[in-house]
Amino acid sequence: MKVLIQRVKEARVTVSEKVVGEIAQGLLLFFGVHREDGPEKISWLAEKVVGLRIFEDEAGKMNRSVQDVRGKLLVVSQFTLYGDCEGGRRPSFTQTMPGDRALPFYETFVEKLQEKIGRENVATGSFGAEMQVHLVNDGPVTFILSR
Repeated sequence: MKVLIQRVKEARVTVSEKVVGEIAQGLLLFFGVHREDGPEKISWLAEKVVGLRIFEDEAGKMNRSVQDVRGKLLVVSQFTLYGDCEGGRRPSFTQTMPGDRALPFYETFVEKLQEKIGRENVATGSFGAEMQVHLVNDGPVTFILSR
């Protein structure tokens, strides 16, 4: 599993010009599942995301977590995180878990995040939909977690 994390001042996801998920300050999370992943990785990733100290304190050091700053999370499914561009000119997605199998992983990841910081603090995109993601990256600060 991979989670691409972007610290944002704001972010929203639209589907067919309708906002389906939106947050102010917090983290935009792109979540991808490898075809050989098992559910045992989900709790670790959720715990790590919520505990990462990537927001600045009074001294300007990354010392605060999303919980510390009362930030929100926006989770977007992203199968292309496992796209392989090493071969030809078109990416290969053979390492990506098919959507029907990946959906329960995505839902469980969202549930674990909601358990940790509250349902009201976690917004989502629309799994499997054609989405437009609008964001204001804060920093920019971007990290990749892989398990």
